[in-house]
Amino acid sequence: MYIQMTNGVMKLGLTSRSTGIKAVDMGLVIKRQSGEDRVIALAGNPNVGKSTVFNELTGMNQHTGNWPGKTVTNAQGTCTYRGRPFILVDIPGCYSLMAHSAEEEVARDFLCFGHPDAVVVVCDATCLERNMNLVLQALEITNRVVVCVNLMDEAERKGIRLDLERMSERLGVPVVPAAARSHKGLDDLMDAVCRQLDGKDAPSSIQVSYIRPIEDAIAMLQPSVATICGESLNARWLSLRLLDHDDSLLRSLNDALGFDLLEKEEIVRKLQEAKQCLHSRGISQEDLRDQIVSSIVRTAEKVCTGVVVHEKTKRELRDQKIDRILTSKWTGFPVMLLLLGVIFWLTITGANYPSELLSEGLFWLQDRLMDGFIAIGVPAWLRSMLVEGVYRVLAWVVSVMLPPMAIFFPLFTLLEDLGYLPRVAFNLDKYFKKAHACGKQALTMCMGFGCNAAGIVGCRIIDSPRERLIAMITNSFVPCNGRFAPPHKGETNPFRGRTQRI
Repeated sequence: MYIQMTNGVMKLGLTSRSTGIKAVDMGLVIKRQSGEDRVIALAGNPNVGKSTVFNELTGMNQHTGNWPGKTVTNAQGTCTYRGRPFILVDIPGCYSLMAHSAEEEVARDFLCFGHPDAVVVVCDATCLERNMNLVLQALEITNRVVVCVNLMDEAERKGIRLDLERMSERLGVPVVPAAARSHKGLDDLMDAVCRQLDGKDAPSSIQVSYIRPIEDAIAMLQPSVATICGESLNARWLSLRLLDHDDSLLRSLNDALGFDLLEKEEIVRKLQEAKQCLHSRGISQEDLRDQIVSSIVRTAEKVCTGVVVHEKTKRELRDQKIDRILTSKWTGFPVMLLLLGVIFWLTITGANYPSELLSEGLFWLQDRLMDGFIAIGVPAWLRSMLVEGVYRVLAWVVSVMLPPMAIFFPLFTLLEDLGYLPRVAFNLDKYFKKAHACGKQALTMCMGFGCNAAGIVGCRIIDSPRERLIAMITNSFVPCNGRFAPPHKGETNPFRGRTQRI
């Protein structure tokens, strides 16, 4: 067992005794050590420091497994705070609980059917409004929520001030500032979790309000859902999901309940009446989802109004001036062509000299190998295969490919680190869209000039499977440096003038 003492808090690592043998690999199955264990779910958008919070609280690195039937990893750990045992579950990072991906589906199912005693939603202090969408969706499922606003040190550095007391009043749940990397605010976070579990913080959380037709449809369906599904599930949220006809949720719900909810005559009848009510008011299935998303976004904006105050720093003002130059339709393209042209010129011209040195050295060694094989009496067919076949091809590839790649990719990486490549994608997105592609493909095509293989691998940055496939197919037509870069100055073929030895 892993044990660590920090600020009077005893932290225990994951063991087979604390969580059950292979508990992590069993996915949602969490074996409590005692009846006093409380399960805390850690939710949040990707890259908000959720795993850092998890590791700091449990005193361990993530112990991962797969959720049942999914190639989505999970992590579980234990900690003891002020004598109270907790089991923490780090659910997959997601932007929404409306299940557009396997990660979102797993996160939603655990919050709904995993029955955590409390949910900690970790947010990024530097982009709080975007994170608020997930907070509001979590509050629709359960009011046992604590909001952890992480990366407060980054927000302060960027000149962002947050009125978290006002946010807590609007949300109706505790909001705790933190900087998990330095362990700041985590004790306050656990105190807030304890208060939520003890009921000391009144569960009167905010409720997303939808337009009248949707609210009327929910009201028609909610009583029947509450009667059949019981109090363990939020009937209002579940009614909304039934109206939205979330197939993945229905499958998970049926598995959790042990029966098909849509086979219940009362549910089917009420659901038909509710959908008829929506249809009679001009709300189609597509309009329904758009209205749901719009309502959540409007509520997030309302919550964050006056909470986030951004004082622009000199650095940000400078960045805005640079953006106006780099993304302008008048100056953006000339600058882009100039920079890429300079990189290509440096790559092709600069590669001549190391290519020449490599070629001379490698083919000098070829001659020595051939002399050695002749001296020891190696048959002509064997030395021809080994030296003029295997070795010569290897020497050719190294002398031609290595120098340009060693120049091109560091320069390309420098542009990425400077933040210029996303601006290139922005500039070209409009034109790539006309070809039913994505502006990010411009970056993978540029990488293809260095190496087509690297360009193909880089296509993973494109979210849409269709656009990703288009990029992978068309990137192959980009001439990589092996097709146009001379191996050394003044000579295009390192084999020219070399005589074959028999």
